[in-house]
Amino acid sequence: MERPHVLSVGDQVVFGGTGHTVVAISGTRIRLLSNAGEASVVALPYLLAAADFELVGSGPPPKIEPLNLLDTLPETVLAEAREWERHVIEVETGLPPGATAASTARPDYDPVTWTMTAREQAKAAELTATGRKTSARTVQRMRRRYREQGLWGLVDSRYVRTLTPTGNVDARVVAAATTVVAAQTATSTGTKTRAIRQIRQLLDDEHGEGVVAMPSQATCYRLLDVLSKGRHSFGSAVTRRQSANKPDRVYTVTSAARPGGQVQSDATPLDVMAVMDDGVIGRAELVLAIDIATRTICAGVLRPVGAKAVDAALLLARVMVPEPMRPGWDQALAMSASRIPHQRMVSLDARLELAAAKPVIVPDTVVIDHGKVFLSEVFLRAADTLGISVQPAHQLTATDKAIVERTFSSINTLFCQHVSGYTGRDVTRRGTDVAERAVWSLPDLQELFDEWVLAGWQTRPHEGLRHPFTPDQAVSPNDAYAAMVAAAGYVPVTLTGQDYIELLPADWRAIGDGGIQIDYRTYNSPELRPWARQSSGVASRGGRWEVHYDPYDVSRIWVRNHRGKGWFTVAWTHQGVVGQPFADFTWRAARKIAADRGVDDANEMAVAVILAALLRRAEAGPHATRALARTVSTRAMTNHLPAELTASIGDWPADPPPPPPRLALPTATDTADSVEESAEVAVDEVVPFGMFDPFDDREARW
Repeated sequence: MERPHVLSVGDQVVFGGTGHTVVAISGTRIRLLSNAGEASVVALPYLLAAADFELVGSGPPPKIEPLNLLDTLPETVLAEAREWERHVIEVETGLPPGATAASTARPDYDPVTWTMTAREQAKAAELTATGRKTSARTVQRMRRRYREQGLWGLVDSRYVRTLTPTGNVDARVVAAATTVVAAQTATSTGTKTRAIRQIRQLLDDEHGEGVVAMPSQATCYRLLDVLSKGRHSFGSAVTRRQSANKPDRVYTVTSAARPGGQVQSDATPLDVMAVMDDGVIGRAELVLAIDIATRTICAGVLRPVGAKAVDAALLLARVMVPEPMRPGWDQALAMSASRIPHQRMVSLDARLELAAAKPVIVPDTVVIDHGKVFLSEVFLRAADTLGISVQPAHQLTATDKAIVERTFSSINTLFCQHVSGYTGRDVTRRGTDVAERAVWSLPDLQELFDEWVLAGWQTRPHEGLRHPFTPDQAVSPNDAYAAMVAAAGYVPVTLTGQDYIELLPADWRAIGDGGIQIDYRTYNSPELRPWARQSSGVASRGGRWEVHYDPYDVSRIWVRNHRGKGWFTVAWTHQGVVGQPFADFTWRAARKIAADRGVDDANEMAVAVILAALLRRAEAGPHATRALARTVSTRAMTNHLPAELTASIGDWPADPPPPPPRLALPTATDTADSVEESAEVAVDEVVPFGMFDPFDDREARW
């Protein structure tokens, strides 16, 4: 074996596409003189690392044998290679390996006497005489391979040959099988027998019937196993589609150096059934924003499946404004405490303290998917106003926002499975009594989720978060925020409650004597009364006033004071009947119920009574069943006809039965208990709301 070459003064080298002569060596600096007479000084590592460096006349550098690969060979194969090495070295030098200095070459291998060709012929004759038929050409080939690859070049090629995964199967069959396997991605899962028939059909269509012979069935099965490995072509269709969506580029870790450097947002249905406004159960959808640097859940909004653009804009507002700074948040928290009868995860005082301690993230970049919720003009304009860069992820590429996707999985594991009505991630993990366990309404579920984020997620050590001084210990999002803020040396100044109002959805309305009308709801206050029938001064809007509202709490609105500064906070005039916040979709559900029962859905008081009954279903508590919740809802707002009217058409009497007694609607001064008592009238005696006609002079007035 040769030692590495040496570079000395006077050697000729190729560097930079030009021939040079080494004229001096000083430490790691080499002075060169080009063939054109130009002198230069080059650092030795830079010279040796050049792509075209060559030491002229030295021959190829010695090869390092792949020692680890040699260990994988059978002992007999490795012994045969070492035997060939002994013969090749003797042909090259005249002496076998391990010969002493006093040893002399055998007569047929003396380099002084015989040429290389004569020595190769002598070695071939010697090996043939021992029973191993060998030609001089074989000896020459083994010499060349040994010089190029070392001992590895002398190993029997049958043991170093790289076998193709598909073996000796016809390339045309392999191509057809590859096409068929790729086509399984979007189709329903089938068997390998179906795939084999498709391969046969594809070969007949391309090459003619029977031209290409099919391998045996066992070989076809093995071929499909090789081609479908990792693609789940004959397994779960969901897993197959997810695997097909994996990007083919290198995976990189998503990281951020400071809080808010990148925030990922997405929406997905939760694995929890909730009682919706119409009394039936359904899955809630969570619109979430999470900070990459600290894993802080910046905000999460729950609503029925089918998030809208306003939900994404509201999410951005909740991210930018701390909870205690949002207008009316403390009153809403107090009302939620009276609405939920169960023992809270934390007390109200602790909830206020945790909310004040939760980090507020001001994002620099928000990564979104291509859902219409986040690509809407409302969301993009809100982000542009706040100077936030919106970065859409690649389509069908979950790895671009892998952290928020993993967070959804963590929420289902750490939160949803402990909530009554948990469904499991798929139907194979779903219990038989999920429908009976779903008792939480959507506002209650939102309240539970917010408490869990503050008391559970933000204070729980996260395996993906490590403090630089204690890398062996996981830290919580709150601790990670404290460490990163100390490293950054600054904290962002969050938006104020006034800014939160600015980010809410807006509308333009006129102020009448009765106040402001929005979706058949009336809002009025003493501050608003002086501006009744007055123009706002905004000519482009016809003198109407700018109104902002929270779609998840329409119990109040905010009206911009165009004649001064700030906002007027205006409450709903019938809030006393309902007694708690409610969302716009809850109001629409109450109006729909009123219309189905024959009540004028524009009658604000009638809809308010129905809305109050809808919201009182939360009083069933966490230990109630879905049947009880449905019973309470049905009893409070029944739509059943008297028993004598439910007979079949053929059994109806000639004369219709007398109408049931009328039920006068409660007034705004009635208490909630009286409202509930009036809603509990037996169904065979009265049809609440269904028979009321506000235009009938005979009806009682309130």
